[in-house]
Amino acid sequence: MAEHVLVTGAAGHVGRAVLALLAQRRVRVTALVLHPEAALPAARVVTGDACDPAVVADAMTGVDGVVHLAALPSPRLGTPEEVFTTNTRATFVVLEEAGRRGVRRAVIAGSYAAGGLPFAVRRQSPPYLPVDTATPLLATDPYALSKQVDEVTAAMMARRHEMTVVALRLPFVGDAAEKLPATAARYAERPESGAADVWSYLDTRDAARALALSLSVAEPGCHTLYVAAPETLSAVPTERLLDRYHPGVPRRRRLQGRTVPIDLEPARRVLGFTAEYVFPLK
Repeated sequence: MAEHVLVTGAAGHVGRAVLALLAQRRVRVTALVLHPEAALPAARVVTGDACDPAVVADAMTGVDGVVHLAALPSPRLGTPEEVFTTNTRATFVVLEEAGRRGVRRAVIAGSYAAGGLPFAVRRQSPPYLPVDTATPLLATDPYALSKQVDEVTAAMMARRHEMTVVALRLPFVGDAAEKLPATAARYAERPESGAADVWSYLDTRDAARALALSLSVAEPGCHTLYVAAPETLSAVPTERLLDRYHPGVPRRRRLQGRTVPIDLEPARRVLGFTAEYVFPLK
């Protein structure tokens, strides 16, 4: 585990969970935030844009690990050009500055949305199920494309600087108090609303733990991994959901009960990660 970690996007929902977890583990943290924030559990807080090399270089002082979360997390949070260029520039700048300064371990917040389904301009189904990192990517929106480019950037930086970079394809991430109950209720009322996400999710605490575990990966190179809770956020059995909302899509194995239709084995193998917080459906 790194001894001094830079967390970009530290004021966000996942960023704060990462800060809390690293503080619990007594890891020194520098937090990079876009706007001034009070009372963040970090040894140092740097305010500025993750797209700015000077800001990032300053924030990188003394760091030996990076958790890169800063991004526009939806294609609806800016023009297509803003979403794509902001996300891809920030990832390039952060990893390039890390590599220049001898940082050899980094993790970036990729997204399940890189596959192209959640924000697609028209309804799509994956070519096969469960989804895995070999599944062809079907982006029709700038956010999905930005996340694809981020992964290519991570692979290039790993080669360029002989780094270890983990790109975690995170699903919908939420807390057990508000976001997960609300989404579960929506899926119960309208199961089709979860089809693009294959009803996947991850508790915020598990997201933070997966990101932290990624800094312990020793094998050089870029590792792209899906993480998610092992069960869907729908009470309906997975195979029944797929029959209804992704008909005709080939299945490479039977999905018992509410098993999430995403291949999570690589994350277990590389990170030793299995989600601990499974949302209890009523």
